[in-house]
Amino acid sequence: MAVIKHTAQRVGVFIDTQNLYHSAKHLYKARVNFAKILEEAVSGRILVRAIAYVIATESGEEKNFFEALTKIGIETKVKDLQIFAGGAKKADWDVGIAIDAVKLAPRLDTIVLATGDGDFVPLIQYLDMSKGCQVEVISFGKSSSGKLKEAAHAFTDMCDEPKKFTIGSRG
Repeated sequence: MAVIKHTAQRVGVFIDTQNLYHSAKHLYKARVNFAKILEEAVSGRILVRAIAYVIATESGEEKNFFEALTKIGIETKVKDLQIFAGGAKKADWDVGIAIDAVKLAPRLDTIVLATGDGDFVPLIQYLDMSKGCQVEVISFGKSSSGKLKEAAHAFTDMCDEPKKFTIGSRG
């Protein structure tokens, strides 16, 4: 599918922080360079909103990370880590990301999802067919859903340039 990028496009970037964090850690034993992801996602177009969906732990050790995201122009939406009786932990923002993308779609020409999670395929289809938005995905291709890559109008594989999109990369 041909993707069109021009400077007058209004862009929204929705970052599945946990997904990218775990991919970078697993694939490259590195941290994610969110500033480079934002730069690549926007690609010289008009940034309307950039939102990172993050998880807060009881220790609060991620506070500096949240502040760093804000400094580079990324708004954070925070959810507390859920810990269940058996010790299981849950930190999932999929529904929140989907709802925000649908709510903001009327003000956007392009939606960029920074995730490799295949659960977002129905969202891409809805935004394309019902809202007329171009939907692009940026993530680590080696840990991304094939169906997600196929559904997107454009896919940027951060595995093609791991040193650009990670900090402390060994890959």
